[in-house]
Amino acid sequence: MGALVRAPRCEDLTALFELQGESYPPALRDSLEAFASRLRLAEGCSQVAEIDQRAVGYILAHPWLSRQPPAVDTVLSPLSGDGPRILYVHDLSVSARAKGTGLGGRLVDAVLEAGRRGGLRRAELVAVPGADGFWKRMGFQTLDVAPDLARKVRQYGDGALYMGRAL
Repeated sequence: MGALVRAPRCEDLTALFELQGESYPPALRDSLEAFASRLRLAEGCSQVAEIDQRAVGYILAHPWLSRQPPAVDTVLSPLSGDGPRILYVHDLSVSARAKGTGLGGRLVDAVLEAGRRGGLRRAELVAVPGADGFWKRMGFQTLDVAPDLARKVRQYGDGALYMGRAL
C-alpha cells in the first residue's frame, strides 16, 4: 500500500479532524476550532499521508516553547514569549486502514526533517498512555520534568510521559 506523504492543505481540515476522533478518546480531542488553529500554526511542519487521494494519517507539529506543551482543546496563537524553541509534536493519527504499514514512522521522519529545515534542534511531546514504545523506537526518551509539568502530563492519563529528542 503506497502512501503519499505531503504538507497539509486547507481542504484537509475535515478529514484530519475525523482521523483525530478515530485515534484519541474524547478527553484528549481538540474541538474543530482548536484543531484548525494548530493546523494553521503548524504550516511547514505537519504532514498528511494519503492513499488514493484520501487522508489516512497525519502528524501535527509546530514550533513551541520547551517544556510548555499547550493544553488540549485550546485555540493557539502564533508563538510569543522567551525561551528555547522546540518542535512540539501535538499528535499523530493513522487510520485503522493504514495501521501496520510503517506509515506512522514515515510521518514522524517527515516532520522531524521539517523541524530541522526550520532551524529547530529538539522535538518534544506528550506520549499518551501506551504510546511510549512507539516514540522510543522513533528516538524519543522520557524526560525528567518539574512537578507542574508532571501534573499537566498526568491529565493525559495514567502512564502518559513527557518525551524529547534531538533533531
